[in-house]
Amino acid sequence: MKNGCRFFALMLALGLAAGCGTGREGDMVDLVLVNGKVWTGDPARPWAEAVAARDGRIIAVGSTAEMKKLSPSGAKLVDLGGSLVLPGFIDSHTHFLAGGFALKSIQLRDAGSRERFVARIAAKARELGPGRWILNGDWDHQAFDPVELPRRDWIDAVTPENPVCVNRLDGHMVLVNSLALELAGVTKDTPAPPGGEIVKDPRTGEPTGILKDTAMDLVYAKVPEPSFAEKLEAAEASVRHAAENGVTSVHEMADASSFEVFQELARLGRLTTRVHAYVPITEVETLARLKMKSPFGGLYLKLAGLKAFMDGSLGSATAYFFEPYADDPSTSGLLHGQMFPEGIMERRILEADRAGLQIAVHAIGDKANSLLLDMVEKAVTANGPRDRRWRVEHAQHLRPADIARFGRLGLVASVQPYHAIDDGRWAEGKIGAERIKTTYAFESLRRAGATLAFGSDWTVAPLSPILGIYAAVTRRTLDGKNPDGWLPEEKVSVEEAVRAYTVNGAWIEFAEGAKGCIMPGKLADLVVLDRDIFTVPPEGIAGARVRMTVFDGRIIYGKD
Repeated sequence: MKNGCRFFALMLALGLAAGCGTGREGDMVDLVLVNGKVWTGDPARPWAEAVAARDGRIIAVGSTAEMKKLSPSGAKLVDLGGSLVLPGFIDSHTHFLAGGFALKSIQLRDAGSRERFVARIAAKARELGPGRWILNGDWDHQAFDPVELPRRDWIDAVTPENPVCVNRLDGHMVLVNSLALELAGVTKDTPAPPGGEIVKDPRTGEPTGILKDTAMDLVYAKVPEPSFAEKLEAAEASVRHAAENGVTSVHEMADASSFEVFQELARLGRLTTRVHAYVPITEVETLARLKMKSPFGGLYLKLAGLKAFMDGSLGSATAYFFEPYADDPSTSGLLHGQMFPEGIMERRILEADRAGLQIAVHAIGDKANSLLLDMVEKAVTANGPRDRRWRVEHAQHLRPADIARFGRLGLVASVQPYHAIDDGRWAEGKIGAERIKTTYAFESLRRAGATLAFGSDWTVAPLSPILGIYAAVTRRTLDGKNPDGWLPEEKVSVEEAVRAYTVNGAWIEFAEGAKGCIMPGKLADLVVLDRDIFTVPPEGIAGARVRMTVFDGRIIYGKD
């Protein structure tokens, strides 16, 4: 479906979703949770023992004795035995529908060698049979021993009849085989599109099979569109996975085509994750023409605003820096294709601001972030003060002077803590010891006045907020080489980390009146953990498990 058609399908879906329930009218069950340790997120009453909910809303918070008195006959009473209760987690950056497809696709993240990488692709080709595409994968060449980018000649012999397009875990680089290049018409003479790179063998000039950023679209354009039934199956897998991880709301960084899928789940009563979705900034003229403001929709499905890209990623060497990469002085990274022609991003940001739309902009390298802050400053100066709640997605590598600008401009730092303990294994080798000092600067950003909102970037990282909290609090890298934390001065407290997954996540989507904390009148979206992450040693947080997830006052995961 063309983008314009997709967009108007989205408008229809949102119009329906704004007034729809989840297909369970009259089926709400009163729920009372007692004998727990309840972190409310409410500064006036941060802790309680029990919560009562009716018709999808919290009706009371207090002591176990008080809630038992309020409990009507027939209410579901759950004794938590001292378990920790938190507001339902809000993951502020996901690729949610894509995650459902990835759950059932080839898994290459932990293929730590060329041999295992090739063996898994060969096995998937045998499983699928001739002609079927091998997609997704989430490979990480930094985990290979030795570290090296994969090549098409690794896999051509085991995939002669299966086109392959498997992505690096950051989504900014793919490996394709010779058959996929042939289908896409990519040869040694094919020029790279603006904002992309076709990696070529320095000896022969032939494509190696690695495509970066916008060059990936040359092959993606040939991948068959999944059927609606396949999309619906993927979406259901995603919401199940979210429930297992205590996630009751997600911010979806997608395009308009996913909306009809989530709207159908809502109609069927099976959408148990609230979806707050962004569409590409290329749609700004359409939204402005419709005089749409952010956000638009209902409690289950909303159009959040516009998603834009400044650059690529560190692992793919496409994040955009002022200075060249330490391990490859021939490049300072790439501006994204959305930055071309020159000046268009600034014009779109100004137009979005005039229209009253929220923007969420991907910026990773220090120059990409600095250029974005310049654009935001121009928009604020041109259009005056208002409640924007604009977001910088990732904000990974910053110059010290730019950290302070986040607070002055009232920006949200929408960051992913797990990336820090993952990238921390190898990031210094790519950009050197000096630039690394202000990498993943969570605490510095918070102190500067930025609002911290945490997410996973799933499937780039695991969806689990527990692992995200662990990463933010400990900053222990995955290789075990930083037991006291990588750049430990950027650790945040457990409470700040939980707040970034709950209260702040609600605020940045203009939903603080409906969710994000445990108070009367709020949505009864809750998560119960099997241990108190506020009191266990920080290294023990990663071992916590979701005991129960409550959505709309209904237990959707776990046992009482």
